[in-house]
Amino acid sequence: MERLTVSVVLYRPDPRLLEATLTSLVRACDEAAWVPELFLIDNGQSAAALAGLRLPEAWQVRVLQGHGNVGFGRGHNLSLEGAGAFHLILNPDLELAPDALREARDFMRAHPECGLLVPSARWDDGRVQYLCKRRPSVFDLFLRGFAPGWLKARCAGRLGHYEMRDRIGDQVLWDPPIVSGCCMLFRSSVLRELGGFDERFFLYFEDFDLSLRAAEKTRLAYVPAVRVVHHGGHAARKGLRHVGLFVRSAATFFRVHGWKWF
Repeated sequence: MERLTVSVVLYRPDPRLLEATLTSLVRACDEAAWVPELFLIDNGQSAAALAGLRLPEAWQVRVLQGHGNVGFGRGHNLSLEGAGAFHLILNPDLELAPDALREARDFMRAHPECGLLVPSARWDDGRVQYLCKRRPSVFDLFLRGFAPGWLKARCAGRLGHYEMRDRIGDQVLWDPPIVSGCCMLFRSSVLRELGGFDERFFLYFEDFDLSLRAAEKTRLAYVPAVRVVHHGGHAARKGLRHVGLFVRSAATFFRVHGWKWF
């Protein structure tokens, strides 16, 4: 059995969501007959949520603390040296279906050309969450994150194109340009070759950057049989600090990968 490692970066986590995430991870690992090594990376103010956790005794659990709030990508990179044959990057607000890891493992075994797998996702209310994207313009990001409802309605076709709604369905989609960092299953050899996340991104767009770089080394696959529920997102609803982080990281992304205004 290939060794699985899992990294979860925490900063002020909601204890209930974190418990639900890890409960789903335990169930999915049991279904896949995987005994993982779990890295819980505390970027700050996570002690209360960590204190109440109950995880299987057979698991190796490493809690990394004391490094401060170093950001999402740099936090995950702290686990890179210890990554197994497969490495799962997992948000603390995401629940895996019971068969998610079994389906993911079987797909990766059947397709050695795939170095990065992403699941199909739903919001809490059951609506599809589009984790795959085409390369964005500045206008696309404004529309999706900050535009008023009437403008989004007028530009629904454009947003749908950006979110690849014409391609996302019940079939495997190979080589989507950009995939979400909320749930990424890597072959660790690929992730190490890439050097993990680019630490210039503190929060937001580190997954966009990593997707584009990964596509130069391996094939990406969206696999609808691997199912998750994601409770997060919506930077604009999290306050001005998150809006500022979003804008700053977007600017870094376009500086690195080229500006596209419209």
